[in-house]
Amino acid sequence: MAEWDPYGGNLLEVEQVRKAYGSREALKGVSLQVAPGEFVALLGPNGAGKSTLFQLLTGLFNADAGTVRVCGCDMREVPVKALGRIGVVFQQMTLDLDLSVVANLKFHARLHGLGGAEAAERIADALERLSIADRAKDRVRELSGGNRRKVELARALIHRPRVLLMDEATVGLDPASRRQLLDEVLGLRSGGVGVLWASHLVDEAEAADRVVVLHAGKVVAEGTPSSLIADMGTDSLAEAFLKLTGPPERTPA
Repeated sequence: MAEWDPYGGNLLEVEQVRKAYGSREALKGVSLQVAPGEFVALLGPNGAGKSTLFQLLTGLFNADAGTVRVCGCDMREVPVKALGRIGVVFQQMTLDLDLSVVANLKFHARLHGLGGAEAAERIADALERLSIADRAKDRVRELSGGNRRKVELARALIHRPRVLLMDEATVGLDPASRRQLLDEVLGLRSGGVGVLWASHLVDEAEAADRVVVLHAGKVVAEGTPSSLIADMGTDSLAEAFLKLTGPPERTPA
């Protein structure tokens, strides 16, 4: 994708990241990595800290401690350079419903300094790849939930990032649309894109190269789906996940 720099290490490196809101610790020393062409599923129950981590990864907030690096660029020291290598699809839709698909994508392209023929070519390629080229002139509000997500994915890829962040991106989609979106993202691995896919749905993690299980602000396990199943002595990833996360923590009265 654009600006494919020669950086050869992990595309995303999170080291001992901490974040608190008042007295509540949302992240308690979280570390994880994503390599080129790797699909990493960040699996955790609601309230595990996934959204907080994504807020730090996308520059919405700064970590209280620890380091986030994208292609070797420190998020705190050179945020613009780090963020320029990230594409993101947030849990909540952020498209302008009253603009056409193309208008939404052109606006994003301009934010990244892309315009004219180059932007038009990239937009056309993205829409064709995601099988929504025939909806290019439609207003976003006329699209189904699944196609809106495709537009958001196209937008996230227009500037050709090295790292793609997917934050609970299938929420509200029907099973067929969920599977289609997941397959589209899995297909990006062949181009060297590193993907961090956050979800609380275990079936979405089964196709991952590696699974990081986040619970109560901590990484409690990581490995391939098969290794987690073996380590936990269960018959499925769903059973391993339940065994790792257990019942919600209770705050003493």
